[in-house]
Amino acid sequence: MGAANMNEQLCDLHCKPCEGGVLPLSLDEARALMNKVPGWVLSDDGKKIQREFSFKGFLSVMNFVNAVAYIANREGHHPDVYFGYNNCKLEFTTHAIAGLSENDFISAAKVNELL
Repeated sequence: MGAANMNEQLCDLHCKPCEGGVLPLSLDEARALMNKVPGWVLSDDGKKIQREFSFKGFLSVMNFVNAVAYIANREGHHPDVYFGYNNCKLEFTTHAIAGLSENDFISAAKVNELL
């Protein structure tokens, strides 16, 4: 997990700017972090994590999306967001490195705190 202490909670950390020039997490490193973000699924190629959410109606979805947007702007790390009447899917990847970074897992952990 980079320089972060493995015992430190991901939701207590903050994203660090990533403009490229670093390697993405390996598949093994990403798999090791998955237990810290329950409900998220690692893509087969190890380049993104995603989670689907269900809600009771559109207003609930929009409240959730707005809360995710607040977290994303505060952390400077933004997911791809897909939503409909009663559902939302989020995908995190670090586009600058074409794979996963610790930022993706920090952001996913913070989203999990919304639930």
